[in-house]
Amino acid sequence: MRYALTHITTYHYQEAVAASHNLVHLGPRDLAHQQVLGHHLLVSPEPTVFHRSHDYFGNHVATITVQTPHRELVVTASSTIERTIPETPHPRATPPWEAIAERVRRAELLELLPVLEYAYPSAMVPADPAFSEFARAIFTPERPILDAAAELSHRIHTEFTYDSDATTVTTPVLEALARRRGVCQDFTLVLIGALRALGLPARYVSGYLETSPPAGRARLIGSDASHAWAQVWCGDDWVDLDPTNDCLPAERHLTLAFGRDFADVSPLRGMILGGGAATVRVAVDVVRI
Repeated sequence: MRYALTHITTYHYQEAVAASHNLVHLGPRDLAHQQVLGHHLLVSPEPTVFHRSHDYFGNHVATITVQTPHRELVVTASSTIERTIPETPHPRATPPWEAIAERVRRAELLELLPVLEYAYPSAMVPADPAFSEFARAIFTPERPILDAAAELSHRIHTEFTYDSDATTVTTPVLEALARRRGVCQDFTLVLIGALRALGLPARYVSGYLETSPPAGRARLIGSDASHAWAQVWCGDDWVDLDPTNDCLPAERHLTLAFGRDFADVSPLRGMILGGGAATVRVAVDVVRI
């Protein structure tokens, strides 16, 4: 499948901003099942500094500085992606989860560094007994890791209520776990925290999900949204899990970036000089070509 992506972020400030410094994670990754055919980033006002690079995790990142006084900042990311269905192992054909945890525990640092860094607490996913208590009943002895992880993802989907007013991007994940409410970011962080509590590497994925309008209704421009899901390491490769939609992501999930949690891959973050109170609007379109 081929997709056209548009992600427009608009900041409107009560007072003039003298300078704005931003870090942008809006460039999709090239993966075995995803090829980026084109990507363009437009910033208004025109930035004084615009630098493209890769972060520690290999994600595309742009550093932007605007030194023209402004009351509004608009960042528009446009991308074209070719997406194929990833090859996912049968859940019951994956290794026992204890074998993965033991391999991680005994691994030499340099042997599995790209994996080990996702097995420990991070800024938004602390170590806490509540995570292991939530997951332990599912991870029975010798159970295949993907089989158990998929059921854990299913449990989050069935026991948690999707409520966009219940949390913000700064709400602690343990609060979302206790209240059983939140959005895709919260569900993903709960899943990651539970897997890590058992010694299993899990990472955060930011991206998009192609959605369809209700039957009989036209598709609304700008009605899509950013999405988040998790990946669990199954011994040979990473496998995606989407607790919000209770599925193993396929061709409708489009990947932007990987990180330990949302703090590593926030689409747009930075600091300003001046500005006063601010409002932000985000419009996302995911269109199958």
